[in-house]
Amino acid sequence: MFIQTEATPNPQTLKFLPGRDVLPEQPKDFRDEEAAKASPLASALFTIDGVTGVFFGADFIAVTKDDSDWAHLKPAILGSIMEHFMSNQPLLSDGETAAQNTQAEEFFEEDDKEMVEVIKELLDTRVRPAVAMDGGDIIFKGFKQGTVYLHMQGACSGCPSSTATLKNGIENLLRHFVPGVEDVQQI
Repeated sequence: MFIQTEATPNPQTLKFLPGRDVLPEQPKDFRDEEAAKASPLASALFTIDGVTGVFFGADFIAVTKDDSDWAHLKPAILGSIMEHFMSNQPLLSDGETAAQNTQAEEFFEEDDKEMVEVIKELLDTRVRPAVAMDGGDIIFKGFKQGTVYLHMQGACSGCPSSTATLKNGIENLLRHFVPGVEDVQQI
């Protein structure tokens, strides 16, 4: 098994591409060891000193580190990923699903429902594929009084360029296509 690696705009996150599907249904973000218990692979990665985050995308695993050196972490991470896929273990533990209950967490006025659908469509077709290429994901959280609220995951979470991505990229795109959008905020 050959696993490729790619740098991301976030120097603390590296993208690992195992050459097969990882989690094609819905990305999943693990920010601590407790959350990682939902996945044998995420749990194994969190046992490596220096790993602070794991994100499963459709065909990649993004791993975030502390101030440790990638030269020391990368072999252990590659070994854990290879061992997991060679053992044919499930990615998620029994009873766990990739789908996150984002609908229950979303907020917007019923009058804005049509506008929210357009926002979500633009995010799904134009923003999320580009962000996934950088090892992350963006989830719609809400819309209130002209402001779109988004949650950044994976390499995007804590990335030095995430503010520029939000303001210069996503905000400009949404303002252009959706009258009524005035601002984009990260939550």
